[in-house]
Amino acid sequence: MTSSTQADGTSAAGHTKAETQDTADGRGPQGPRSQELPARELFKALGQTLKPDLLVHALTHRSFAHEHEGMPNNERLEFLGDAVLELVSTETLYRTHPDMNEGQLAKMRAKAVSEEALSAIARTKLHLGQYILLGHGEAESGGSDKDSILCDTVEALIGAVFIEHGIEGARTTVHMLVDDTLAEVATEGPALDWKTSISVKARKLGLGQPDYRMSVSGPDYAQVFTADLILEGTREAIGQGRASSKRKAQLAAAEKAWKALDDNGTVARLRDQQSAGRRSAQDRSRTGADEATTGDEEPQTAEGTA
Repeated sequence: MTSSTQADGTSAAGHTKAETQDTADGRGPQGPRSQELPARELFKALGQTLKPDLLVHALTHRSFAHEHEGMPNNERLEFLGDAVLELVSTETLYRTHPDMNEGQLAKMRAKAVSEEALSAIARTKLHLGQYILLGHGEAESGGSDKDSILCDTVEALIGAVFIEHGIEGARTTVHMLVDDTLAEVATEGPALDWKTSISVKARKLGLGQPDYRMSVSGPDYAQVFTADLILEGTREAIGQGRASSKRKAQLAAAEKAWKALDDNGTVARLRDQQSAGRRSAQDRSRTGADEATTGDEEPQTAEGTA
């Protein structure tokens, strides 16, 4: 039985088909040729419909396009969607928080439209990973759940909505996707930017600035980054973070360090370490000066003492 096609490009069951040429193994997008995509569910989450070819374009990762000659990838749509997302989120923050300065607004926006935030939206609101068109190698390496790919695809979908519906349609989509996150980051306080927060807190306590000691383990395709946060002039790491990226590891370390400085005993111990370090440096400096003075003294000859 053949399903009917509606004006928005979906079938009566609410799906659209991703048509491509057969590959050598008889497969099309991410599986069988003409795989059905969940248009109705996706359009409901986006607040807008998209023409079938534009939807497929937005879901096409470069690895898939590379395996299907002549098929465009979604990177240009991602570029456009990123700009639209930043504009609408900036406008929302500007109007919602008239009491906040530019620096505060910038930090809130950065957190709300970060890779971490957008990939979470892709998973929870759009259930997007299973529908992204990936090349075989990328799919086998878990590309459908990579933060970077999920984030980029969300931006590509926003770009596609802008192409078809203009700025007002795109504004609706952005509000549906990120307004909850924008409201949440406004209440986060120190969590809005842990790295800045730990620097400020350490300075107020009279401690040194943070230094992140990085190490990497694991194979290239599954690296684990470890960040140990050590305050200047101290010997111990007061925060450690492990994550799949350097940035996430440092943020995790900064968060733990920030919380560690709530303990008065920890602060006192760090101050003792810094004081000991300064005394040691002063001793080395005096020793060096004494040696230099001794070296400058000219030895007296027998004639000079006669």
